[in-house]
Amino acid sequence: MIERIEQLCSLYGASGREDAVRDYILSQIPSDAQTTVDALGNVIVFRKGQSSANHRVMLCAHMDEVGLMVTSVTEDGCLKFDTVGGISLPALCGKAVRVGKKLIAGVIGVKPVHLLHGDEEKNYPKKESMYIDIGAKDKADALSVMQVGDYAYFDSAVVPFGDGCLKGRALDDRCGCAIMLEMLQAEQPYDLYYAFTVQEETGVGGAGPAAYRIDPEYAIVLETTTASDIDGVEGERKVCCLGKGAVISQMDRRTVYLPKMYEKAFALAEANGIPAQPKTVVAGGNDAGVIFKTRGGVAVQAISLPCRYLHSPSCVIKESDYFASRDLAILLAAELAK
Repeated sequence: MIERIEQLCSLYGASGREDAVRDYILSQIPSDAQTTVDALGNVIVFRKGQSSANHRVMLCAHMDEVGLMVTSVTEDGCLKFDTVGGISLPALCGKAVRVGKKLIAGVIGVKPVHLLHGDEEKNYPKKESMYIDIGAKDKADALSVMQVGDYAYFDSAVVPFGDGCLKGRALDDRCGCAIMLEMLQAEQPYDLYYAFTVQEETGVGGAGPAAYRIDPEYAIVLETTTASDIDGVEGERKVCCLGKGAVISQMDRRTVYLPKMYEKAFALAEANGIPAQPKTVVAGGNDAGVIFKTRGGVAVQAISLPCRYLHSPSCVIKESDYFASRDLAILLAAELAK
């Protein structure tokens, strides 16, 4: 499990640039599965199980990650940028990045705090004041190794630490991709469809077309979600906690999950001794937000891994939560297909 996540997270693939992730996933799909790559780049897979399914079930995880896009180059060779997906600006200052097709090493710089004056100190930092430094001597030097429109990615490896934790970039949502690859490579009791989707981080762009093609009755979205179980956060504001198992959502900013799906997921977890927890704050959104309203409507449920410091170079998950989410997804998919 750790090795697969390390491999997936070593690949760079922000929204619209998922090629390397897609190529890896395609290399891991069993030869007896039927695989299609659609016009947007979604990978859609059908694999027969030991029995025919009574209901068409789709599992979904997105391949893309958050990142940065270079929008201009200053005369002194600094790269100005915009964010690709939602990134907290304080999480950017001083972070190492890789830029462009050549993966040029860079660091995100900002005006030093001791040079700030007046309102600058209150509003620090702003995206307009940030830049990527790749060590170029001037604009021409920078443009000799990259171009405007290139993407930049956090430069951070996945490493085990603490009590069964993993830290690294792009755990959102390479963990979901890893679960689906595990399922695809194992014997499955019923026929299932899988969608590895694109452009989730910039507005869930890929999941709708993927669901339209598959036309499922039921869908399970495998994700990560914000865990705020950190110092200074109390009660339900923690959203969910590492080590307490899979997170089963009732509602987020895009989707109200049907009670029959939410209750079925929790009942399966309880009956099979799988740790599970509710999401205690209505926030965020994921591919479920477009899947549920595809064609005549789809009954959908999100199962997420709790993740600290989401959309940063140092996302943190707990291995036991990965296994809980995987095991629950396997059981729920089989139950819905049956």
